[in-house]
Amino acid sequence: MKKNGTNRRSAGKIAIIGAGNIGAAIARGLAASGRCAPQDIILTRRRAELLEALRAEKFSVSHDNRAAVKAADIVILAVGPLEAEAAVRGLRPALDARRHIVISIVSGVTTAQIAGWMKKKVSLVRAMSNTAIAIREAMTCLCAAPGNRDALARAKEIFDALGKTVVISEELMLSATALAGCGIAFFLRAIRAASQGGTQIGFHSEEALLMAAQTARGAASLLLGRQGHPESEIDKVTTPRGCTIEGLNEMEHHGFSSAMITGIVTSNEKAAKLFAKK
Repeated sequence: MKKNGTNRRSAGKIAIIGAGNIGAAIARGLAASGRCAPQDIILTRRRAELLEALRAEKFSVSHDNRAAVKAADIVILAVGPLEAEAAVRGLRPALDARRHIVISIVSGVTTAQIAGWMKKKVSLVRAMSNTAIAIREAMTCLCAAPGNRDALARAKEIFDALGKTVVISEELMLSATALAGCGIAFFLRAIRAASQGGTQIGFHSEEALLMAAQTARGAASLLLGRQGHPESEIDKVTTPRGCTIEGLNEMEHHGFSSAMITGIVTSNEKAAKLFAKK
């Protein structure tokens, strides 16, 4: 799917605090989109030597969180949930309520918690994305603390360059974790199952995986491109007494849709319990 990020305004200087896999993926995605030059993205990590590959790609790297924040306009908090409080408290002296926007991608940590740790009226947005951000095909959900409409719009511009975005209420962020965050694994498992079926009916495993993955990509693209409903597209490939409807019905007899729904609901319930302990 074509991105037009190069026609958008620059995102400005960005500090990514806790540049592990997701933080590095965001940096690379933004650079690829044209929203930022690599040197305008500062990545930090306690073990800065782990960022040498990113330094070689012309990104700025550091182990000094406060210095990175002082040099940036937008701060993306990408640490783990257990490290979030200490990280925010450590950043507090460097945060400037007049110019900084903080975007938290920390799972399960609310904007109220982060605001309490900052003890400053810094513009604050919360984001939940998934691993497809590495190839700029992520599904990102956004919400903001009350009174942060401008910051939310700025965050949306940034994440629009990395896939699709939707603004939701904060009470739905855990649900977004289950559907979009965990959900990417569910769809990958479905593709894996389809490829195994392809192998059983005669294809080599590499051929079957390619065919299953591209078919899944095409199905998703039909919905995103035409903004239609899955059933309307299904109707186009099912004929009376045909092989497609027979296969679909057999899968439903074995609980295909029910299993997917139950899996998402179970992940949501588990996420609520995990994050309630933090």
